[in-house]
Amino acid sequence: MQSGKTLRVFIGVVIMGLALAGAFEGKPDSAFKGFLQLQIMPARLITDFTMVMGVGATLMNVAAVGALGLLFLRLTGLYPTGASTAALFTMMGFAFFGKTVLNCLPFMVGVALSALLVGKKPRDYALIAMFGTAMGPLVSFLAFELGVPAAWALPGSILIGVVIGVIMPPIAIEMLRLHQGYCLYNTGLSVGFIGLFTASISHAAGANMSPLLAWRTEPAPLMYAIVPAIALIALGCIVLETRGGSYSLQKLYRDYRSMLRLNGRLPSDFCDLVSVPAALLNAALLSMMYVVIMLLIGAPFNGPVLGGLFTIIGFSFFGKHARNVLAILAGIFLAILVFGKSLQAPGVILAILFSTALAPLAGEFGPVVGIVAGFLHLVMVERTGGWHGGLDLYNNGFAGGLTATLIISILDWYRSNRKLQ
Repeated sequence: MQSGKTLRVFIGVVIMGLALAGAFEGKPDSAFKGFLQLQIMPARLITDFTMVMGVGATLMNVAAVGALGLLFLRLTGLYPTGASTAALFTMMGFAFFGKTVLNCLPFMVGVALSALLVGKKPRDYALIAMFGTAMGPLVSFLAFELGVPAAWALPGSILIGVVIGVIMPPIAIEMLRLHQGYCLYNTGLSVGFIGLFTASISHAAGANMSPLLAWRTEPAPLMYAIVPAIALIALGCIVLETRGGSYSLQKLYRDYRSMLRLNGRLPSDFCDLVSVPAALLNAALLSMMYVVIMLLIGAPFNGPVLGGLFTIIGFSFFGKHARNVLAILAGIFLAILVFGKSLQAPGVILAILFSTALAPLAGEFGPVVGIVAGFLHLVMVERTGGWHGGLDLYNNGFAGGLTATLIISILDWYRSNRKLQ
């Protein structure tokens, strides 16, 4: 099987499996009604859709958002790559707690219009459009939290979402220069920057920007099975790739070892730089490593935790691997120990998962810098959520971008001055 086709099969099977799992978790009609209800509910951080509308409805939402992303790739003429796979799984991951089809669409349309305004094709900004759906809660906030009649609020919120989508590419491009690709969640930093202004304007207008916290703690057996099932699908796709004899297990082993030597700095598309089978193996191993970590610390497998695991799966194709995340993880646990944080706190659990955005720092500069980055990340991420009022779903990306910018500025200054001596 051709590698491009293998990636399409992997993504397609995952989306179809999530849709079927959602439909048959309870009654299909109630799950579908719950899915529709999710489209018109608040979505700011942290709103666990599995708590507010159930597992079945949430899985249908995840599948629908994934299908939307896949359709967008098709319409813009792109095929699945490591980068677009990261974007798709991130979209699906946050559809567990914040993204809906309704609140994603305006930003995707706006970014596409932005490309046309400067004489580019929508495909040129497709990844910004997909990752930019992190701002989805703004549409839901304006439409359904302010108490304004829907006849005015919904069209107005969609229009504002489109306008913000138009200005998102130049901001995302500029933010990338700040951290130089050492934060994998560049759009999280960009959307957090925009969120500072939108939240400030909303607050000045008298809107209630109080934090939300819907965090499911009751176990749902199906939620524990989802990531292991995806890991098995990834391994099955590797078998399909090697069955024809054109790709051997020995080559898979060599490719995976080569991948571990990459620093992961943006843009590091493991499918292009190494191979699709090696990226699939990386996704299976890295996701299961974090499943074990979540089990060891007793984290509930709820919507936000699944969102973090999905994001790890996605970026296993685009920057993350076991070698460059471990030092970041060590820094997070060091900060937890120093500051006496609870491992059961939602913010701490999410930081353990999403701090992997800083993996390129450890990959490029070694474990000491990685530990410092992880330590500082936990300190930052507990503050940044309040700055944007929960409107940036990639809050860890916002904190990670700021952390990476601080560290890389100091390292660049040191290296450049050493060269002058």
